[in-house]
Amino acid sequence: MLPYNPSMADGEKIIPINIEEEMRGAYIDYSMSVIISRALPDVRDGLKPVHRRVLYGMSELGVGYNKAYKKSARIVGEVLGKYHPHGDSSVYDTMVRMAQDWSLRYPLVDGQGNFGSVDGDSPAAMRYTEARLKRLADEMLGDLDKDTVDFQPNFDDSLEEPSVMPAKYPNLLVNGTTGIAVGMATNMAPHNLTEVVDGIIAYLANPDITVEELMEYVKAPDFPTGGIIYGYEGVKQALQTGRGRVVVRAKAVFETSKTGKEQIVVTEIPYMVNKASMIEKTAALINEKKIEGIADLRDESDRDGMRIVYDLKRDAMPSVVLNNLYKYTQLQSSFGVNNVALVKGRPMTLNLRDLIHYFVEHRAEVVVRRTRYELAEAEKRAHILEGLLIALDHLDEVIALIRASRDGEVARGQLIERFALSEVQARAILDMRLQRLTGLERDKIVAEYEELMRLIDHLKAVLASDALQRGIIKTELEDIRDRYGDARRTEINYVGGDFSTEDMIADEAMVITISREGYIKRTNLDEYRAQGRGGMGSRGVTTKKDDFTEHLFVATTHEYLLFFTELGRVFWQKVYEIPEGGKATKGLPIQNLIEIPREDSVRSVLNVRGLRDPDYLENTYLMFCTEQGTVKKTPLEAYSRPRTAGINAITINEGDRLLDVQLLTPNAEVILAARSGRTVRFNESKVRSMGRSAAGVRGITLEDVPGNRVVGMVCVADSNQELLVVSENGFGKRSELSEYRVTNRGGKGVRAMKITEKTGSLVAIKDVNDSDDLMIINKSGITIRLRMSELRTIGRATQGVRLIKISGNDEISSVAKVAADEKEEGQELADVGTLALAAASGSAAGLALASLGAAEGDDEEAEDEADDLDEDEADDEADSDEEADEAE
Repeated sequence: MLPYNPSMADGEKIIPINIEEEMRGAYIDYSMSVIISRALPDVRDGLKPVHRRVLYGMSELGVGYNKAYKKSARIVGEVLGKYHPHGDSSVYDTMVRMAQDWSLRYPLVDGQGNFGSVDGDSPAAMRYTEARLKRLADEMLGDLDKDTVDFQPNFDDSLEEPSVMPAKYPNLLVNGTTGIAVGMATNMAPHNLTEVVDGIIAYLANPDITVEELMEYVKAPDFPTGGIIYGYEGVKQALQTGRGRVVVRAKAVFETSKTGKEQIVVTEIPYMVNKASMIEKTAALINEKKIEGIADLRDESDRDGMRIVYDLKRDAMPSVVLNNLYKYTQLQSSFGVNNVALVKGRPMTLNLRDLIHYFVEHRAEVVVRRTRYELAEAEKRAHILEGLLIALDHLDEVIALIRASRDGEVARGQLIERFALSEVQARAILDMRLQRLTGLERDKIVAEYEELMRLIDHLKAVLASDALQRGIIKTELEDIRDRYGDARRTEINYVGGDFSTEDMIADEAMVITISREGYIKRTNLDEYRAQGRGGMGSRGVTTKKDDFTEHLFVATTHEYLLFFTELGRVFWQKVYEIPEGGKATKGLPIQNLIEIPREDSVRSVLNVRGLRDPDYLENTYLMFCTEQGTVKKTPLEAYSRPRTAGINAITINEGDRLLDVQLLTPNAEVILAARSGRTVRFNESKVRSMGRSAAGVRGITLEDVPGNRVVGMVCVADSNQELLVVSENGFGKRSELSEYRVTNRGGKGVRAMKITEKTGSLVAIKDVNDSDDLMIINKSGITIRLRMSELRTIGRATQGVRLIKISGNDEISSVAKVAADEKEEGQELADVGTLALAAASGSAAGLALASLGAAEGDDEEAEDEADDLDEDEADDEADSDEEADEAE
């Protein structure tokens, strides 16, 4: 509130105003001005004021579709000076966009000269370019002179401009629009003219038609740049509610060059994507190794059309590369539909039926006003013709009366008085040429009068009948469709809606492998064949120097994979989304599939059949284990909401790493094994359920041995299962589960394997039976597959038998078990490729697979097999079962 100032001169006055109310009122006035006069289109003609003024100014300047081009500067000056008192760039940019066939589905301006490009190039200055209206714009302005719409004063009240265009076609649906107002925005997609007209005709036939029924005609947006609408759910939501997200993909084909190189050729890109910028960003991703498999990228577009060529490397899979291009570049983008338009001056969100309804309502009003105008004009003309016919019927008397009159005013008065004529009729008789007095001319007047009377009857019938009005609208729309309609440019791929990708993919067993450097692939399990124990194996995939296959997992294509990393995060992926490769291919960087940081790595992978069954999610638990012996139990439901960037799965303490994650069954028993050869066994009920962000509790107390850590975790519900332990030098053995007595969690455990210099430290522990196969992979990439039925059960404290020959400084990297194929029972299997995925070295997630080689035989089996030793009772007595404090 402004204070009173006693020093004011007499006669001066200050009106106190609340500044809060003044600012609120001023801002509302400003926002409504922006909404109505600048940013949002009118639902009737789909135009904003600047578009309407440009089109009207061009029409008034006489640059119709059948007239000569005029300089753009001349047009801009006309619009600025008469109707749009803003910057010249706003007018010119508007006119330029209405001339670009990649911006508007049906351009309204015919430009001559440089009007920009899809690469984002700016148009030439307005002094260089020329323009005129398109023929379709003439349909927008048609009947403007027949009082079909209201006119309003221009900015200085010197002229009048139309408040809306008559619009014979639904421009808002056909061309769409975009705009940002104050507190709201609009983003409307273009559609195909033929489809929209068919939809409106269906609405005219049945005003109660539903949106779903209209969608049989107006199927989806139709973008000027073509492309492929990927998935229909967003389209359906947009048409039904006025808001939705439409995913658009580039149209690409696979080709082979003359030199034999495989290529991906893109001929259409998504709407509103800058082609040059997209290519530049794609090249950067290729250089940063975020997209693999592309050897060269170039733009071969010319006046004949768009052509972007991606040359692929020799071992690249075109479908995988294309999927990554869709994922990481603008070859796939989304169009957020937000159908906000002005309805009687108020912004509203409109669905498909609303947009058609308000357009038909507008056209009905235009038809009625045009009919009234034409009726009034016809009645005026008929009135004059009636006077002329009266004069011709009394021709001699009329001529005599005129000759006897002193001047025209007297003659007009005499005619009105003698024949009861109107002022207009009398003036028409006096203005009639002598030529009209001939008999032939009289017949023409009579014929014209009779035609006018028929027209008047028809116009009155139109005004009295809604059906006739709708018939006129339908006829005019059909004419527009026949003259300007064309085929749909944007294809519709219903894969995201009516069809599921899984429905088109066979549910097959796959081996997923991950190398230490993070390369991932899936390979059909049938490619891996078993061989005898003690064989040398064969080399499969060729990896980079210092890289080797570290993780392996077997899952079907329809299952979910949950990737758990050593830093405690979890990511989701469908098995069929992992690129498929042969035995000898190295795969694709895992960073191309999931957004895993470079400093992190996958430690465990679980395959889950589904994430939507509440009972399954709430009654299924995950057991976590870290290298320092911490365990945690958490419901699967906590990890059932996939996110692209992943979520935190467990809090990892400093100096620790996640080792393994496994699905739990009720009353399962957990067995942890350390490198020192000791194991602890306890019931899962000893670990209480915790939240996703908890760190867990102590599972095993590690002996103070250099490099000692947990190497594996096994969760078993069947006491008849047997345990397999494997050492780093290739020794292993099967033992009865009963030999590992149940203790409390947190103890030091009992001996699982006699660790010697010959055996090396423990690297893996698995629960097995005779129906399992064992997959062992070395750091050098050598892999072997063994049948568990060939490995006999021996004591817990023995050093075991040789499972695989280790040469030089090589050692076992990881071990996994695979269910044996019954069809292959009794067969000796030959060469197999390499395999790998999911679990860290020796992690109990059960990950490892790889190629096998021909069996070398068991010549040295007797030498390699160690004698069973008596169990060391002293060691068992020293085992501690004391429980550790829970770790936060």
